[in-house]
Amino acid sequence: MTKCAHPASPDRPAGSSPGPAPVGLADLTRGLPDGPPVEASTLAARLTRALVVLDDDPTGTQSVAGLPVVTRWEEADLAWALGTGAPAVYVMTNSRSLDPADAQRVNREAVTSALAASQAIGRPVTFVSRSDSTLRGHFPLEPDTIADLLEEGGTPVDGIVVSPAFPDAGRVTVHGVHYAGSPGTGFVPVGDTEFAGDATFGYRSSSLPQWVEEKTGGVVRASSVPVVDLGLLRSDEDAVVATLTALGGRQPVAVDCVEENDLRLLARALQRAEEAGSTFVYRVGPPFVRARIGQEPHPPLTASQARPGDTAPDIDAAGGLVVVGSHVGLTGRQVEALRTATGTPEVVLDVPTVLRARDRDAHVAQVASQAAAVLGEGSVVVRRGGAFVPGRDAQESLAFARAVSDAVVEVVQQVVARRCPRFVIAKGGITSSDVASRGLGIRRALVRGPMLPGIVSLWEPQDGPAAGVPYIVFAGNVGDDDSLTQVVSVLSA
Repeated sequence: MTKCAHPASPDRPAGSSPGPAPVGLADLTRGLPDGPPVEASTLAARLTRALVVLDDDPTGTQSVAGLPVVTRWEEADLAWALGTGAPAVYVMTNSRSLDPADAQRVNREAVTSALAASQAIGRPVTFVSRSDSTLRGHFPLEPDTIADLLEEGGTPVDGIVVSPAFPDAGRVTVHGVHYAGSPGTGFVPVGDTEFAGDATFGYRSSSLPQWVEEKTGGVVRASSVPVVDLGLLRSDEDAVVATLTALGGRQPVAVDCVEENDLRLLARALQRAEEAGSTFVYRVGPPFVRARIGQEPHPPLTASQARPGDTAPDIDAAGGLVVVGSHVGLTGRQVEALRTATGTPEVVLDVPTVLRARDRDAHVAQVASQAAAVLGEGSVVVRRGGAFVPGRDAQESLAFARAVSDAVVEVVQQVVARRCPRFVIAKGGITSSDVASRGLGIRRALVRGPMLPGIVSLWEPQDGPAAGVPYIVFAGNVGDDDSLTQVVSVLSA
């Protein structure tokens, strides 16, 4: 396997400037072969284990359709999900919003329940640690926690497969370097994007082996992390299988990907390696699961497909509730585009006020009352706003984020108690999880499919006060400026 250097350094300090000029996909992949096409059905036919996907925020479901989701992870919940016969089930741990100790705890609880449910109903499982395609999240803690429990049960874990690529959202990996961008604007190493400056999960490295070394504090050296290079992946499956079966002792391996067929090639090689006796834990971006289970990409849902289900309560609103918790630049532009195109009113949840205990409850009640009133006339956006309040460190930043998210949850609870919206959109990963599990009381749901090609998931809640009401999980960092407007338009038709 050849690890090729990129002309721009993959390890510039996050936030430093000037950044590298975007590079076109044709230039990134110049000289690389096209891989042999892999039919999804051939992968599905060889699937022998259900994938249990521990999703650190709900946005991982945007690449799949027709699969069950649980927001709690007692054995009964996992037994319900596995009992559907679906090839993969999603467990919304929301661990990206938690501190390391709590993230470890919920992963242990979810894996323990999944293993118990697996044994009880007789369906063998394998585990996916689904995280952010821009490399934010608890790594290596989460895959290590899964591996600990498997090994406590007598199953050694040979490798941690690191495959964060999400081509539908402009995240690709070439020669071991991870990029963000789009075919239209070009790609830059992800360490040179705003995502690398995340207050809690920031990093410097765009090279996946060097990122592993950075995140493990040097315990795993970059030189010990093999890269399944795109040229090898597309030209020599036997060599890829040999690389995978040679792993041992939880050794991380990074995998290139720029398109769906690359993930299918990886899935086929993983099947062969597992059939030969290897055991892996997957640390991956959203589309990996789709390829691994042999599911074709689902086309965007139409207006008729996205309407409320038969179990929906009486809807007494003229529009939908759009809850915006993400604060990345793309989300801001999407909200502005929605305002410009449709004049959708906004109600602002002021962050400094939320963080002042004496003013918080009255402000939350006022925001909820205003939003419910607007729903009588049409759709409404509830978004966080006000001056930025920085934390003194990563822990305090996370605590502030949780406090704001708690306030968002209370607003949603109070709005839905007053008026049932036609749909609910949650913008942002942590926001999506909290609105689902706490704001709407969703414990179990089914993923209907995407609202846009490969991104933005629609769930049909199976319980809670909004059972049957379309719930849209919209990550903060996907789509273009008009994507939110497009989704609202379809749901409002």
